[in-house]
Amino acid sequence: MQKKVAVILSGCGVQDGAEIHESVLTLLRLDQRGVDVQCFAPNIAQHHVINHLTGEEMPESRNVLIESARIARGAIKDIRDADADDFDALIIPGGFGAAKNLSNFAIEGAKCSVNPDLLALAEAFAESSKPVGLICVSPALAAKIYGPGVTCTVGNDPETAKAIGKMGGTHKECAVGEIVEDEARKLVSTPGYMIAQSISEAAAGINKLVDRVIELIQVNDE
Repeated sequence: MQKKVAVILSGCGVQDGAEIHESVLTLLRLDQRGVDVQCFAPNIAQHHVINHLTGEEMPESRNVLIESARIARGAIKDIRDADADDFDALIIPGGFGAAKNLSNFAIEGAKCSVNPDLLALAEAFAESSKPVGLICVSPALAAKIYGPGVTCTVGNDPETAKAIGKMGGTHKECAVGEIVEDEARKLVSTPGYMIAQSISEAAAGINKLVDRVIELIQVNDE
């Protein structure tokens, strides 16, 4: 039976939404592996809008679901319609949208909260022992999902690693093309563009993450 994976997007663009390269690489690898994918995003306003040419904040508002639909080519649903029972695994690409729209980690750090719809969904995957993959900065949310003791990586960023520790998580340094797995929780993470210097470097780790998530799905089926 074809495996099904839910992918959570957080807008469109590294500075205020989902990191586009990471998102596309994730979707590409899942498709190459024959996985059925459904994208989801919160139907909420973005934290803010950034001009990706200048880096300046723009005086406008955009919707996370509508912006995410750009990456998903329209094949996306409101995260409120997502049911963990319908999927074998969950993957969340990075980009500042994970820290601004899926949570307020970019503003609150270790005191952050996670979008309630995402948190409920991710917790359902965790409670069902279904694999979860977190890319780039999204592993900063791991302790909010799994609780104290969870192991994850964002590569080698000291400030993010410190915040993960304050939330009760354990950060493990990781090279750009590698993954860190919390075996007990079936959680896989990789640094992505937290340290990647090219799309090829980002792809190396993301491909390993997707492949490992699929392996863990197969373990669940045994």
